[in-house]
Amino acid sequence: MVKTNPNLRAPVKSAIFHGLYAITQPSATLAAQVEQAILGGARVIQYRDKSQDQSHRYREAQSLLQICRQYSVPLIINDDIELAHAIGADGVHLGSDDAAYESARERLGARAIIGVSCYNQLSLALLAQAQGADYVAFGRFFPSRSKPNAVQADLDMLQQARQQLRIPIIAIGGITSANGRQLIEAGADMLAVIEAVFAQTNIKVAAEGFQVCFQ
Repeated sequence: MVKTNPNLRAPVKSAIFHGLYAITQPSATLAAQVEQAILGGARVIQYRDKSQDQSHRYREAQSLLQICRQYSVPLIINDDIELAHAIGADGVHLGSDDAAYESARERLGARAIIGVSCYNQLSLALLAQAQGADYVAFGRFFPSRSKPNAVQADLDMLQQARQQLRIPIIAIGGITSANGRQLIEAGADMLAVIEAVFAQTNIKVAAEGFQVCFQ
């Protein structure tokens, strides 16, 4: 059993960790799209761009941060601790191939939001919680074009996670407004979505469509 260090910072309790967690995909109009997602109800924005153009990513992340600040919505940077630090983002999301949690916390400070991908492994989530992570993410739960080869997670694991974790749980992977409610009922606090928001013609309406999952 993983034991939690009682001296670690308290987990995030904010109401922001309930609702739609919108993850970006590359677009020439990304700033406008992110604003529409926020207006549609997104509670957290994650900037995800796997390109190697560092100057472009820096400028784009800065522009998104300005929009997120305007609406008091946290901006999380995917994978890139240094980018998060450089622009003063609210935090970073780490995967299994990313820098260790301890490095992110040391670089970004105690106030930063740090999330960790745990795929379908509750043991990883318990470890992340013990280290002091602010939230964990499980998935994919449904077929996903963004990550077609991602490991499969299931509702039973999500229910177990809800019983054992005290930090917010994010569900990801092929989630739509039609299938998301069952994940919330099983224990997820937020639904992380890419294409079901940012690949839609009307992003604001697409984001609004997820509100039924949380009612």
